[in-house]
Amino acid sequence: PLSAGPAGKALGGRRGRALALTDLAAQEAPPPRTASGIAELDRVLGGGLVGASAILVGGDPGIGKSTLLLQAAAAFAGAGLGAVYVSGEEAAEQIRMRAGRLGLQDAPVRLATETNLRDILTTLDAERPDLVIVDSIQTMWADNVESAPGSVAQVRAAAHELVSFAKRRGVSVILVGHVTKEGQIAGPRVVEHMVDTVLYFEGERGHQFRILRAVKNRFGPADEIGVFEMTGHGLAEVPNPSALFLADRDRPAAGAVVFAGMEGSRPLLTEIQALVAPSPLSQPRRTVVGLDGGRLATILAVLEARCGIPFAGLDVYLNVAGGLRVSEPAADLAVAAALLSAREDVALPADTVVFGEISLSGALRPVTQAENRLKEARKLGFTVAMAPERLRLAADPGMDVRRFVDLTGFVGEVFGAG
Repeated sequence: PLSAGPAGKALGGRRGRALALTDLAAQEAPPPRTASGIAELDRVLGGGLVGASAILVGGDPGIGKSTLLLQAAAAFAGAGLGAVYVSGEEAAEQIRMRAGRLGLQDAPVRLATETNLRDILTTLDAERPDLVIVDSIQTMWADNVESAPGSVAQVRAAAHELVSFAKRRGVSVILVGHVTKEGQIAGPRVVEHMVDTVLYFEGERGHQFRILRAVKNRFGPADEIGVFEMTGHGLAEVPNPSALFLADRDRPAAGAVVFAGMEGSRPLLTEIQALVAPSPLSQPRRTVVGLDGGRLATILAVLEARCGIPFAGLDVYLNVAGGLRVSEPAADLAVAAALLSAREDVALPADTVVFGEISLSGALRPVTQAENRLKEARKLGFTVAMAPERLRLAADPGMDVRRFVDLTGFVGEVFGAG
């Protein structure tokens, strides 16, 4: 076998070594980190790359995973780490062509194209790099497992061997993972439990923006995001994504509402767009891009049951501008405002942001980090915020905050309906 383990199913009578135990009060220095110089990547990693860590990166085909990791490998190599890029999907010449297009042909990154896990580990054990990128884990093949590459058993075995190697040799390992059509990383779920950090690289094919999102991080905050823009010369950082997502807003339009959201510790302003039109179908369409379809159905039901505003016989289209995905409940009030704006053909003022959670009773619930949301909105020139009544603010936000107790009051005051 590639790794040491019990010879049989039971451990037997042979005694193992005694473990050194510590208590909770023991003081240890935080793990050292190496910054890549790519601020958005370092932000998602929690401040930089931790030695001996295992990272899993997933994303749709063609979204830019290989481009991102080649740029990351070059950046970390430039910071002094010995970097090795192992590809099981592309020839070395293809990777060199991409490096040339990105202007990274002189970066001190060593390449290998191989799928045999035993040969890869033997090479890495001899070379002793600081960082290894494996693209992808589904192409790796362990010769001690009798199944095809990409199968559940092969992916589990390959991930176990590479993570064990990372911890044993003090090498940071980044694994690329394919995703299923549902957007989950293909293979056994145990792979995500094995690694220290799980990142998803998201984005719509038709948009230039890409989001690197941390869904698990043992060395930093989860749900942190980094924003990139796909250009002809690779991925470029977007230091102020709110300004970029709102760059095309030239005048108020019915159905368009700016939502003041949070992604991890970063406030992010995005435009939520709605279109409501008469439907010729017996079952009206409900099309959602960038939001949860179940959440839309809930908001439509609350609007009808609590405010007396029906959407029966109307097609509803909902979209988040820029290809961003919004998952927090704080977007409920902005979604409701966009739907009502489209239905009544009434545009909200251009200097207004909206946020708040809607309960099934129609009450508006406060959301977290309201000060950060308002601070970001004020920085971008917004002067009015519509939010729940019980919003907690430690200081004067410097803008007009219009508070509402419930959805009925919001609909009546803003749209004169309900």
